[in-house]
Amino acid sequence: MTAIYPDLEGKTVLVTGGASGIGAAIVRAFAAQGARVGFFDIDRAEGEALESQLSGSGQSARFFAVDITDIAALRKGIADLRSALGPIAILINNAARDDRHPALDVTPEDFDALMAVNFRHQFFASQAVIEDMRGLGGGSIICMSSISWLAGFGGMPLYTAAKAGILGLVKSLARDFGPDDIRVNAISPGWIMTERQIEKWLTPEADAMREDRQALKRRLMPDDIARLALFLCSEDASAITGQNHIADGGWI
Repeated sequence: MTAIYPDLEGKTVLVTGGASGIGAAIVRAFAAQGARVGFFDIDRAEGEALESQLSGSGQSARFFAVDITDIAALRKGIADLRSALGPIAILINNAARDDRHPALDVTPEDFDALMAVNFRHQFFASQAVIEDMRGLGGGSIICMSSISWLAGFGGMPLYTAAKAGILGLVKSLARDFGPDDIRVNAISPGWIMTERQIEKWLTPEADAMREDRQALKRRLMPDDIARLALFLCSEDASAITGQNHIADGGWI
């Protein structure tokens, strides 16, 4: 059972990369709290399906087809969401791609594209909602990191570099905007069993490795991260900012 946070009801929430995986679980979780949820994704079919599914269950979330790597489009999407749902009180910077990329094969164009999808938009989305949160008297930003850099994973050096950099961004933004009662935290998930992870990388051998490395032996699911996001954005976490919250079943 998920805890109920009455203070989340009616707040406007933006979730990037919200059409599937962890993002979709976060969208569902905030919608269940009665928040006014808007979410961005480039996958129009998945986004519209989730919006329809929530509507059919008596909840609601508004889908916006936005490419978060295009900063002009990202800013327009945020303005459109604000017009539709009101000033943004909560931002979940979730969008990312953990595609593997051997270091010796990376071109400058690859570098820019990987940083755009895994790091750059987290800064610009945060920048775009600060004045909303100031006007509301406070707010909460969550930037999604990963245990990949803490565990020293190979085969995706720019992804792990981006996810490490997010911790520096969180620390700095938390310090800069703490006087406005804007809290900024990171979540670092472990191996979460989204459909993408199961389809692309879950093999019997990989699953056995996961079980060996985790202290908790069960598979971790998107809802495990969504519940943590709810807590961090609620008033129950009002003293928590500038921190990295690892949810990996004890891998690290």
